[in-house]
Amino acid sequence: MKKEYDFSTAKRGRFFHSNTKLNLPIYLDRDIAKVVHLVARKKKTDAQTVVNNMLRKNKQAMQALK
Repeated sequence: MKKEYDFSTAKRGRFFHSNTKLNLPIYLDRDIAKVVHLVARKKKTDAQTVVNNMLRKNKQAMQALK
């Protein structure tokens, strides 16, 4: 790394986009992941779909926690 950087020509917010959505990774505990993968295999779908469906079913309960 350099000792100093020249920011005199920099423009604030140049790479900021307020409408950007981030997809954050979520790591499941081993026992939960195992169940999710078993259900996904049984339903012939992927783990993401299984988790999303589980969360949708519990959406009201999660919103009540706010």
